[in-house]
Amino acid sequence: MSDSSRTVLLLTLAHFSHHVLTALLTPLLPFIRDDLGLSYTQVGVVLAAFNLSYGFGQIPAGRLADRIGARIVLTAGIAGVGAAGLLLGFSSGYALILASLVVMGILGGGYHPAASPLITSAVEPGRRGRALGLHVIGGSVSYFAAPLLGAAAAAALGWRGTFLAFSVPVILLGILIHRACLRASLGGPAAAGPADGGRRDRLSPGAVLELSAFIPMVTGMGTALASAASFLTLYIVDVLGATERTAAALLALYFSAGVWAAPLGGRLADRFGRKRVAAAAAFAAVAGLLALPRIPYGLGFFLFLAALGAVPYVRMPAAEAYLVGRVPENLRSTVLGIYFFAGMEGSGVLTPLLGRWIDLHGFSAGFTALGWALAAVVGICGVVLVAGSRREARGTPV
Repeated sequence: MSDSSRTVLLLTLAHFSHHVLTALLTPLLPFIRDDLGLSYTQVGVVLAAFNLSYGFGQIPAGRLADRIGARIVLTAGIAGVGAAGLLLGFSSGYALILASLVVMGILGGGYHPAASPLITSAVEPGRRGRALGLHVIGGSVSYFAAPLLGAAAAAALGWRGTFLAFSVPVILLGILIHRACLRASLGGPAAAGPADGGRRDRLSPGAVLELSAFIPMVTGMGTALASAASFLTLYIVDVLGATERTAAALLALYFSAGVWAAPLGGRLADRFGRKRVAAAAAFAAVAGLLALPRIPYGLGFFLFLAALGAVPYVRMPAAEAYLVGRVPENLRSTVLGIYFFAGMEGSGVLTPLLGRWIDLHGFSAGFTALGWALAAVVGICGVVLVAGSRREARGTPV
């Protein structure tokens, strides 16, 4: 096995372990709530403590990775999350749990801005999309494994023992990944410069304008789909009349697309262009949200959910590969930090707004309004991107 393939596989495993630990919180909430006697409001604060700190941790982590090196930040994003998991397992009260989750979120925020540049530096430029697509699989599978593994472990060990048991392997894996990255000498000849062929320390005005349109377009679609997915089970039960168990199974079907759609998106991006594939996914998201409340329940709805679930996973490797190739090497983690921050924090803001709209007007109006709002964002950003590409092709300053 080549060094590049070994690096991609190790980081895919790291992606899995990182998200398994951070994803344990949701399935373990009933155990935590019963143990500490928390109210629903306190449960919401527990979730927010991690989600908000995880999102806000992306930008400083990205900048730090560009300054001191992605390997160190990546180690903190893996082993640091494991250490915070140990702290969480030893937490004896509500305040300590919140503090542990904030630490886990801040340290965990260093993983994605550091991992993507390391992967793209380890492979040839023409294989970046495929490599990032494989990396996404690790995170996708973890969302299936966490509820199953966490519930089984908590039944035997309790919620604290579960965090302790899962944290130690993550710490050891973080150390292993750090040493493997050092041996692979990542960031060397395989690392390519900006898409225009020259390495520069600063972004050109044209690149700044293009990124200012591209990042809102792709994070907007991710945010909109994540917010809609948050209400899928309620929609399936309350509107379509399915059972709770069926709704949970259909949600799993929606997220299962990450296993096959992410590598497919990477291959399509390498073949047809990263920006083109990401833009196509954004328009597909608009169509999917507008169609969601209009698809009757049945086999067609099941197939539609599988297709809609594929859209964000097709976008992920295409968008990351495009961003890595569009900016100078010394700014890649910084730009990726902004990209991940926008997506994570955006869904945190949009989801309660969508819930309020559904309370007032119903699911159909909520999904439709979300689809048209995304259409406006994608349309405006698309016009800017097309205009910028035409000016760049003519050699006109943007």
